[in-house]
Amino acid sequence: MDARHDETLASMFWRRVEMRGDLDAHLVKRHGAWHRLTWGDVGEAVREVALGLLALGRPAQEPVALLSASRAEWVQADFAILSTRGVSVPIYPTYTPDQIAYVINDSGARTLIVEDPGQLARVRQAQARMPKLEQVVVIDGMTGRQGSVLAWGELRRLGQMEGDRLKPVLIERIGSTRPQDVATIVYTSGTTGEPKGVVQTHGNHVAMLRALAQLPGVQPGDLHLLFLPLAHSFARVEAFMAVHRGLVTAFAESPSRIGDNLQEVRPHFIFGVPRIFEKARDRILTEVQARSPLSRRLFAWAMQIGHAVSALEQARRPVPRRLRLQHHLAHRAVFSRLQRAFGGRLRFAVSGGAPLERDLAEFFHAIGILIVEGYGLTEACPVLTFNRLDNFRFGSVGQAVAGVEVRIAVDGEVLARGPNVAAGGYLNKPAATAETFAADGWLHTGDVGWLDEEGFLHIANRKKEMIVTSQGLNIAPQQVERLLERDPLVGQAVLCGDRRPYPTALVALDPDALARFAAERGILVEDYAELTRHPEVTARVEHAVERANTELQSDARIRRFAVVPAPFTEAAGELTPTQKVRRRVVAEHYRDLISSLYR
Repeated sequence: MDARHDETLASMFWRRVEMRGDLDAHLVKRHGAWHRLTWGDVGEAVREVALGLLALGRPAQEPVALLSASRAEWVQADFAILSTRGVSVPIYPTYTPDQIAYVINDSGARTLIVEDPGQLARVRQAQARMPKLEQVVVIDGMTGRQGSVLAWGELRRLGQMEGDRLKPVLIERIGSTRPQDVATIVYTSGTTGEPKGVVQTHGNHVAMLRALAQLPGVQPGDLHLLFLPLAHSFARVEAFMAVHRGLVTAFAESPSRIGDNLQEVRPHFIFGVPRIFEKARDRILTEVQARSPLSRRLFAWAMQIGHAVSALEQARRPVPRRLRLQHHLAHRAVFSRLQRAFGGRLRFAVSGGAPLERDLAEFFHAIGILIVEGYGLTEACPVLTFNRLDNFRFGSVGQAVAGVEVRIAVDGEVLARGPNVAAGGYLNKPAATAETFAADGWLHTGDVGWLDEEGFLHIANRKKEMIVTSQGLNIAPQQVERLLERDPLVGQAVLCGDRRPYPTALVALDPDALARFAAERGILVEDYAELTRHPEVTARVEHAVERANTELQSDARIRRFAVVPAPFTEAAGELTPTQKVRRRVVAEHYRDLISSLYR
């Protein structure tokens, strides 16, 4: 398959259907039971949706937008759009009506596929601002057709009715798609400004999939649980990889059900963001603290053995026979039970979307779960570097994947080039395209980092987010914030101090951890804002700040801090859909509070 130079995402999908038609492709939970869809079943759904889109009059290379949480129909719609030689435009399901209108208008989409009547209601709020939108398709919760709005089942029925007439057209569209054709326009989450539509070709994505196929650890037929938002490039490459490698994709019911779903489908690997692994570690440690003194001592002994084995494996040194025996006993007594929370057969996990703390990776490695971290961005579809299962370095984001070159500019910015770098730049933004995509092919990532002696990349900070104090000192805020966020009570931290005499910090507490903290100490206060002012909470945050300061050089140490009275939220514009902090918004919302830290 990979030897074909004219491979596209559409031809890749249909070749997979032809090769593995009777084998499992999707697992979907309905009415309390998991249902299996073969590649043939998925192919039938994709064919009917694609024919339905053709019946609606969608021409080649026209954008069709997708507004939905991750589900099997999302992937089916995606490949249906690609099969019509259309352009798929994902939209985050948490976007406001104004943001939805912006993406629809900027991309030029005339057809929008939404998840349910709730999403449809938000689209209708912005209907007047989307004059070119012609049709809306509703995946779930609707039947039939109501004017310009039709149900998913109705779109498939339309495809069935028009099948004989339009099947030759669909075959021609699939066959005429070329690697240089635009496959998708993916909008960045807008950390530093309004979202930008990254124009990605079929060839960009196929190059990325071929590079990932050279990494060991994934076999045809392996099962993974998909729970990240497919509007984000990290989850999208997971879905594309499932088709490229012939994997079984189980779709999580909802974020709150991930733990149960892990134990039900027992995945071989998962993709996740650091926050998911942080919460899992915190839950493990909380449960251990509630056990008997004997159980706590057994856990401490097992972790000591696990860390000793982890250190040797990281250094690529052999594990002595006695330590191997102790590790076997620790696995049977402690680690096997912890691994059952992930299904019991997890070989590894992949972390992306945000930096993974080294101590978090080492904790899970000690209990027998390897989390490998990669690095990339939407503009690279989305991977540039990756830690391999057989060659990893905690604290780094790995080495460049096949076909990608990485170098460090004079000012420390990470530059990269390769066939996966988005060939089309940013839609309708020539100035931003020229700034990020250099004429010589080098992508300016906007991240500051360095390469070690073995080519492992280490990321320090976003270039545009560097803090320069009034003393002229440069501070990378993300490094400081990650140290603060090691404390389970700290949900997010934002370092301040640009053009100020010294660094300060705003701290938003994790609501669940805060509630547990209050309960454990018998603090009879339920209101979040009131709890943030409680002396014991303040003392705990002060301890977290002091502990972080011990690992910082004097110029970067936090002099003062403030706990904000509410968590940062996406609804308030303080977080992106991928839960990254929008510093400018936070700084504006808490302008007076920040100023008070410098009085």
